Amino acid sequence: MKAPDRFTSAGMGPGDRAWTVADVTRRARQLIEGGFTRLWVRGEVTGFKAYRSGHWYFTLRDKQAQVRCVMWRSDNQGRAAPAEGTQAFVEAQPTVWDEKGEFRLTVRQLIPTDATGAWQLKLEQARAALERDGLLDPARKRPLPPFPSRLALVTSADGAALPDVVSVLRRRWPAVEVLLVPARVQGEGAEGELLQALERVNRLPQVDVVIVGRGGGSREDLWVFNAERVARAVAAQRAPTISAVGHETDVTLTDLVADHRAPTPSAAAEAAVPDRAAVAQAVAVLARRLGHGLARRTGLGAERLERTGDRLEAAIRGHLDDRAHRLARLAAGLDALSPLKVLQRGYAVARDEGGVVMKRVAQFAPGMPFRLTVADGDVAARAAGSQSRGHS
Repeated sequence: MKAPDRFTSAGMGPGDRAWTVADVTRRARQLIEGGFTRLWVRGEVTGFKAYRSGHWYFTLRDKQAQVRCVMWRSDNQGRAAPAEGTQAFVEAQPTVWDEKGEFRLTVRQLIPTDATGAWQLKLEQARAALERDGLLDPARKRPLPPFPSRLALVTSADGAALPDVVSVLRRRWPAVEVLLVPARVQGEGAEGELLQALERVNRLPQVDVVIVGRGGGSREDLWVFNAERVARAVAAQRAPTISAVGHETDVTLTDLVADHRAPTPSAAAEAAVPDRAAVAQAVAVLARRLGHGLARRTGLGAERLERTGDRLEAAIRGHLDDRAHRLARLAAGLDALSPLKVLQRGYAVARDEGGVVMKRVAQFAPGMPFRLTVADGDVAARAAGSQSRGHS
């Protein structure tokens, strides 16, 4: 909104160009919210009030200033109300409350500044950084391979997690190759060793799945798995990852960035490989279904083939019958044209010794032998008499 100009026009009073109170507070809120991102603020909690609505209202102050705060019920559920005078960190968004024209903080998280609170603050800051980079987005999580052949296990070589994981893997899927990449999982130097181990796993060829974990322990024991660098190294693995840190109630940053979270190392092993007994049962069921399907299809094929054979036999028989009838007609026609039919009517055919048919009187020389073909055979004959008489 553009600020009003100075009043220079004749006859124009301040009411013609003045802002409303709502305009001012709305503009102030826009400027403040646009100029600040969500930030962490440290101070002393005073004047705390929890209303029936579930919302918290309080003031956060230090020796030089104070600011009003509100924490909505959706953000404070499950949290203990802070006592008067508690030193705390709050994650908040600065804004302006239009109705009261009041600058205030909308609090998303409230963490006491004692030792536990300091750890929690560090955790929340690391989590916010990972979330900002999209590493906590559920959409980036990859499915675990159904039948892994090579598995990398990052844990302590002396810890209780190693025999538990190996025992479950051997029982469920003995074919999987297990590569142990040892690293300390608590205490001084654990973060560096975990980072080196995870980097080494990323260089191993043909790793199908990675388990990173340890058994249960105190918050201090598990803290290395809340280190931002360790969480980023887990997220950077080329193969799908399973995080198995502590027990069911413990959730670490590596749990959040991994592709799959298991409550215990044994549960991680169960998630990583299939159960051979279940696979064998599924294969048996599939084999039965396949056998029934093949038998059914074979039966249908046999029936279809039998019907096709019957149709083919009928077609061939009909074709042969047609050919036989046609042949009979042709034979009858040929028989009707046969010279033998003429002979059967009383005619005869004369042939010389060379078999040439003798059609004229001039061909019969006196005394010339010839053969006379009649209906039932040949008769030897000889020409006699004068040719001029036209008979022999």
